[in-house]
Amino acid sequence: MKKYIILELIPTASTKEKGDIIQLSALKLEDLNLLDRFDYRLVDEKIPLTELKEMISYDKENFIYKNETEEILEEFKKWSEDLPLLILNNSYTLDYLKELNNKKEDISDYVKIPFSDDIIDKIIEKYNLQPSNYIVDLLYEALIYESNN
Repeated sequence: MKKYIILELIPTASTKEKGDIIQLSALKLEDLNLLDRFDYRLVDEKIPLTELKEMISYDKENFIYKNETEEILEEFKKWSEDLPLLILNNSYTLDYLKELNNKKEDISDYVKIPFSDDIIDKIIEKYNLQPSNYIVDLLYEALIYESNN
């Protein structure tokens, strides 16, 4: 794979019709070289649950904030061009990204760990990674480790 994107999406609900994207982080890569980073969040006032606000309370200055999920998706659509997306193949990520025409592939195929609710814990354990608030960075590290084996 030449150029592609790995991403992490954190929603307020399991479907776009019922919720919003509160954070979308993505890395644009060529082979395993980082080309660009996309870090967007929904403004705090639009996040209904305190637990969700607390979950994304880290590194506030590193994100661009938008008022609506549609604004985040529009920016991501421009940024991602038509590059393939490596995603955690859960139902909510597919639902929130369904309007994007980009090819979507399950990243679990690349890290050789079947998708499950605890896949991040399994990735951390398999590759002996340090836990991180940035799931997308852990996925990137796992790809690097996997390519070296």
